[in-house]
Amino acid sequence: MANYMSDIKEFSELIASKGETWRGLDAKFAARMRAQNRFQTGLEIAKYTSAIMRQDMNDYDQNPSSYTQSLGCWHGFIGQQKLIAIKKHHGTTNKRYLYLSGWMIAALRSEFGPLPDQSMHEKTSVPALISELYTFLRQADAKYLGELFNAYDRAEEMGF
Repeated sequence: MANYMSDIKEFSELIASKGETWRGLDAKFAARMRAQNRFQTGLEIAKYTSAIMRQDMNDYDQNPSSYTQSLGCWHGFIGQQKLIAIKKHHGTTNKRYLYLSGWMIAALRSEFGPLPDQSMHEKTSVPALISELYTFLRQADAKYLGELFNAYDRAEEMGF
């Protein structure tokens, strides 16, 4: 929430500095767009998630009962639905990962049809699946952020 509030302040100042030209812009909505588009590249996402995974591995090294859960998926929609369900039932996706199974990719993602061995899938299958997952997960994030922003707006209307 602190980032959101500082983004509103930053955008308010920027809009004010542009005078009449930017008069119709709303700093609150610009800050919301920034929150929804935090990562600009796949590399930024990879760096962010790898730091989380390293922490999870360190936690496990300290205490083996602090394990993670891997969820196999072969389609972006399946991954999205798994994480939405986990968030709904557990309140967090902490220590839960989507796992890209080699045999699932070979069997279900090959452009040439099902292949008998996971080492046989074409080199574009995994990047295409990752891109699809990012798209579906961004949609899930937008849904949850929208719910948070709606709750924030209602609280603001009630004077909180």
